Formats: sequence, structure tokens, C-alpha cells
Amino acid sequence: MKTETGTDILKTSELLSRDAVVAIPTETVYGLAANALSEKAVIKIFEAKNRPFFDPLIVHIKKSDDPAKYVSLIPEIAKKLMDRFWPGPLTIVLPKTDIIPSIVTAGSDTVGLRMPSHPLVQQLLEIVAFPLAAPSANPFGYISPTTAQHVFDHLNGKIPYILDGGPSTVGLESTIIGFEGDEPIVYRLGGTSIEAIETITGKIKMRINQSSNPLAPGQLKSHYAPAKPVLLGNIKALMQQNANKKIGVISFEKEWNGNNIVQNWILSKTGSLEEAAIGLFKAMREADNADIDIILAEIFPENGLGRAINDRLKRAAG
Repeated sequence: MKTETGTDILKTSELLSRDAVVAIPTETVYGLAANALSEKAVIKIFEAKNRPFFDPLIVHIKKSDDPAKYVSLIPEIAKKLMDRFWPGPLTIVLPKTDIIPSIVTAGSDTVGLRMPSHPLVQQLLEIVAFPLAAPSANPFGYISPTTAQHVFDHLNGKIPYILDGGPSTVGLESTIIGFEGDEPIVYRLGGTSIEAIETITGKIKMRINQSSNPLAPGQLKSHYAPAKPVLLGNIKALMQQNANKKIGVISFEKEWNGNNIVQNWILSKTGSLEEAAIGLFKAMREADNADIDIILAEIFPENGLGRAINDRLKRAAG
């Protein structure tokens, strides 16, 4: 199969209508999309990613959609979260209707819904007659893609088309919220900060599962991982412990020096967690391709998007 990259929304919609799998841009990361209402199409997502069937998928809906088509119950807090954060990087897990195939939800009776804000994918969703199941467009467990080139590097020959919408502007997957009764629970940290969510919900509980039976996407203990080993913690101490190795360092705003440090990836020289989030996966990919033995990463501030950055780094370190 030849993989093309371009900006043709009509071609993308035609492929999706024929149950093909294509890569699409979102503000978070690039997604591997298929008709969420077609089991035949959704199976192709799992095959292209080599993704286990026990890991559920997020369903992306258009701005003009009524979420009640896809979920049977929407608590009042969920409605407030939709009003405040949609379109944007927030996924809300709710009881599904029968229109959503079980393969999408890994057999669960709930489904994660999201309304992406990227203008190109919004146009695409308005053209197609169905919502899109779309996990990140990368081999399962590897670093998520934030450009069309990242997708091409790993899925060339496995999908027919990559819709190029430029670099992702958030750079982290969506935050995922579910409910126990009417109480909201955070299942995955992501592109919408906990502080912003708590302006709607009040103090919110977190269940950032790291299991082989995830309640939501992105909860596995080892995920978003480069092929090279990743060590997370005190950079100075880790440098001393690995003095005989060629080291690459991913840091927030500080440059690290040492005889065995080959390269630094400083994610934000101005101390912006939003800028750091945008550059995280790009830096991880570059480090994985660099002439180094190990990747050292420092712990970021535990506030705002820093929590989600730390979550991705912990999973990369396994």
C-alpha cells in the first residue's frame, strides 16, 4: 500500500466512507481514524497500530452532533464540562448507546466522547456521516505523533492517507474524565489541566490506572515509550549513576552539562508548561533517534500541564 500525505479533506472523507483507516490532525496529537460505527473499519485501527483489543478507543464527534446519540446518560456536571471545554482536549466517558460497537469500547458499557478543536478535522467531521474512532496514529505503546511526518515515519505502507494539518498545538492527549454515579473521576491526565476542570467540578478525584485492564485509553503502565531506556528523576544523581553511558537529557528550562551528555532537549527556556507540553513528544522522538545510550528526564512542576507531562514521562520510563 502506498501512503500519501496531503490536505485533501474530500479524499479523506471518501476513504473513511469506504471503511479505510486514515491519519488525521487534532490539536492534541495525530489520530488514526475510522468510522466509529463500523466494526470492519475499527478492526483496521487495531491492526495498523498492533493495538490490543482490550484497550478502548475514543470517539470524536462534530460540533453539530448531539452527544445523546451516542451516550444514554449525561450527568449535569458532564454537561457543564462539555459547555466549558468542548471543542478541546477533554474526553468524557459515559454509558454508551447500542449504536457504538463493543469493539470500540473493549466490551465496556461506557464510551469516551471528545469534540476536537482542530479546524481541519472539524471540517472533516461535518462532511462524514459518522463519528470517528481515533487513537494516536503510532505503533501501540510508542511515542505519540504530533506531525504528519511522525505518522509517515511509522505507518508508511499501512494506511492510504495522512491528512496534514500542521504540528499539533497542544502536544498531549486529551484529559479523560468518567463518572461513578454523578461523581466525576479523572482517568487520564492530559491537555486540559486539573485546575481548569476543578473550576467546574470542585475538588476532583483521580484514578490514573496503570493496569492491563484499562478503564480508558492511555492508562497502561508502560506507554508513550521510546525504544531507548528512559530514567526519570534527579538529573545530577542519574548522571553520576550512568557515568559510563552516552546521555541525552530532557529538561524543563535548564541546560545540563557533563562530559557524557551528548545532547540537551530544553522544552521551554521561558518556563512555560504549555510550550513544554507541545515539544515533549518531538523531543522524545529526537532523543530516541540520537546517538545516545539512555534518556534522562527531570520531573516537571506538579501543576497545570506539568502533571500530564510527568505522567507521560513516568509511562515512558515504564
